[in-house]
Amino acid sequence: MLIMTNQYKAFLLWAFLSLVTTILLAQPTEEIRPQHLYEKEHPLRETRAVWLTTIGGLDWPRIKATDTASRERQKQELIRILDNYQRANINTVIFQTRVRAALLYPSKIEPWELSLTGKHGMSPGYDPLAFCIEECHKRGMELHAWVVCIPIGTQERQRGYGSASIMKKHPELVKTAKGGEMFMIPGKPETADYIASICKEIVENYDVDGISLDYIRYPESIYNFSDENLYPRASSQSKADWKRENITRIVRRVHDVVKPIKPWVKLSSSPIGKYKDTSRYSAGGWNGYNAVWQDPILWLKEDWQDLLFPMMYFTGNNYYPFLFQWAEMANGHPICPGLGIYFLDPREGRWTLNEVRAEMHTARNSGIGGIAFYRGEFFTNNCKGFYDTTCDEFFPYPALTARMTWMGDTIAPSAPTSIKYEGGILHWKSPLSTPSDRSNYLLYNVYGSNVYPVDVTKAENLLAARLTDTQWQLNARAQKVRHYAVTAIDRLGNESTAVQEEKPTFELPKHINVPQLINRDVKGTSKASGKSKKKKKK
Repeated sequence: MLIMTNQYKAFLLWAFLSLVTTILLAQPTEEIRPQHLYEKEHPLRETRAVWLTTIGGLDWPRIKATDTASRERQKQELIRILDNYQRANINTVIFQTRVRAALLYPSKIEPWELSLTGKHGMSPGYDPLAFCIEECHKRGMELHAWVVCIPIGTQERQRGYGSASIMKKHPELVKTAKGGEMFMIPGKPETADYIASICKEIVENYDVDGISLDYIRYPESIYNFSDENLYPRASSQSKADWKRENITRIVRRVHDVVKPIKPWVKLSSSPIGKYKDTSRYSAGGWNGYNAVWQDPILWLKEDWQDLLFPMMYFTGNNYYPFLFQWAEMANGHPICPGLGIYFLDPREGRWTLNEVRAEMHTARNSGIGGIAFYRGEFFTNNCKGFYDTTCDEFFPYPALTARMTWMGDTIAPSAPTSIKYEGGILHWKSPLSTPSDRSNYLLYNVYGSNVYPVDVTKAENLLAARLTDTQWQLNARAQKVRHYAVTAIDRLGNESTAVQEEKPTFELPKHINVPQLINRDVKGTSKASGKSKKKKKK
């Protein structure tokens, strides 16, 4: 009897999907409708993330905040971006908050980021992180503070921050490598404490939904960076294991600092897109485990991280085998492959729309947990029609993010009460009994359908997610359904049962004779068919 391992099953699935992908890519773009081949229902829970890059104003801000007028234009620029994300039913914004040892909020630890005003350490006159959190939450989106860990930019950049620079305040934690690039030193335990202190400052002062660690790895070999002088000679660890432990120590320290403050804050990172070589496919020397000393699978196994956004900026054999490798080793956590959609731009690469479509369908069908896009500009500028495709084909409905079952708290809140509709607004009341430790972070989801009772397990019935208020003004899509239901959801993703409307919101006017209309339509169809047949005979 042939015994099929999970890895072999994954290989067979990958081989089949690769064949399908090859067929798709051989066809003209406008004739392809891949969803007909994959036939996967839209999931109710799926992380849909975009990296919103602030270094150099790549995604935002293009406008520098130097006075009152430019400050407002900078805010409006961000609002337009978030509106576009909302229209595409994005539910997670990874907002670059620590750039190169400089921040997008007023901090006691590091100076203001250069990109906000064009001047080192200058305040933009408002708090961009607080503003972005507020605007994301208005739109039902999570905000994850993106913290770049190890690189701190060039010596020239750091000199611009003067005495506020980490180079001046903590010279013992940084090192200059090839080309004047500077890095924090993973081999020093104090580096983990320092990065954790930034994450703690963010979580204590802001209502973030996540902390996402970026560049949580050793620098690439091109920089000739080394901290092996710190390797203890008497250590029983190999140098490779010692380096991996240095990176893991940062991850573990951030977890130990953040979770006691707000256990619902999601901890994640963006590791290299290939974890290790698979049994059949080589990573080509570029993988997280052996090239830059990351062990993100261990981080998930130990629950030091809640989810991952691996940077899978590849196609073909460099994507599919490693996607299924991640899926096999997820340990019950969501893994959201980050797609390098910037390669759709002819200036950046030669990816086709169908290549990205195939990758997205495969990721969804694998049940891996979600999808992320790098980066924001290449999403919203609709390069090769990608934004339209995402809205129409992949994300036509909102989606909830994953339930954090690994946290051990799986108790759902009580259901809301007294749902009613008045003047275009749906109203409901908070649950009658809400434990005090949950009352400050209950959110609400609205569902709707023309079938009563509303089925709250279907993605197509979700109308709005993560509402902070107990009322909601119906949007255009919601106005097309007759019945509504509302659930309460906590920040760990535990969702209550639904309170249902007792009767339809929209009743047909009494003077309309529905049977008569149906009879008339049927007769009309018959007459039309008869005429058509006569014409054919002629």
